[in-house]
Amino acid sequence: MRTSRTDLSWRRAPAGADPGRFRSVGGLAVAAWALALVALPVAPSRALDANVRTPVQVPVADKSYRSAKDALRAGMREYNAGDKQGAARALEYAAGQGHALALWKLGRMYADGDGVPHDDLKAFEFFSRIADASTDDGPDPQNSAVLGSAFTALGTYFLEGIKGTYVRPNPERAYDMFNYAASYYGDPNAQYNLARLYLDGTGVEADPRQAARWFNLAAEKGHHPAQALLGDMLVNGLGGIPIQRVRGLMWLSLAREGAESRKDDWIVALYEKNWAAASEDDRAEAQTQLQTVGSIRKRR
Repeated sequence: MRTSRTDLSWRRAPAGADPGRFRSVGGLAVAAWALALVALPVAPSRALDANVRTPVQVPVADKSYRSAKDALRAGMREYNAGDKQGAARALEYAAGQGHALALWKLGRMYADGDGVPHDDLKAFEFFSRIADASTDDGPDPQNSAVLGSAFTALGTYFLEGIKGTYVRPNPERAYDMFNYAASYYGDPNAQYNLARLYLDGTGVEADPRQAARWFNLAAEKGHHPAQALLGDMLVNGLGGIPIQRVRGLMWLSLAREGAESRKDDWIVALYEKNWAAASEDDRAEAQTQLQTVGSIRKRR
């Protein structure tokens, strides 16, 4: 019998924003929801270990649908029209058929309290069903964003635990989830979170060079918190990594440009601190590199 990926005995895959917080959802996951009209394979749901967790009780939708994809499309229409309760019912039908995107969207809705009562345990269970149904045959291009996001969300739950439930804080399992999503699916949020574990020595031995490596991979994908922390490491040579002030200032500038509202105030503060301490020559060279990066992106 295949072991559940979220069971504590599952082994690690090979290793390949307030900065104190970890992120579980990003651009790839949002893009996956936008791609819901694309036909995704229906993955059979696998029973979870009853000794470890209580299976999600999925209500039966009050409508009949021709297929899981039909229910998913209906759920999208109702969600976009503002009928989130109707969307949840349609998505529950598709989720009951094991549809990965429906499971993911329901997980996000329960995690965020978006149209349904906030319930982290239900979210954990939905994400677990996605993870348990995945295979090691190679990332499926259609499902990779959803799978990567689900493993990343599970990593966050394992890292912090869910109060009052069987999901206890377990940094080593968080490492497993983030490492798998980062290495196997290239999820930028997972790469950022994995870098944070290496930087802080949480669930794994501290390794600033590995942290910088994973921050760089996420930064290249436009992950602004990763850009900010990578920039700070390069400017100051944190953890003994080679100092690269100009490149670090460039990353900090990119992060500053992408900072969103008050939740990213720490990015602005980190940028301003390093920018004020930099020489005029380093600032000018960083601006030149920033313009070059912007030109390359526009041509893509």
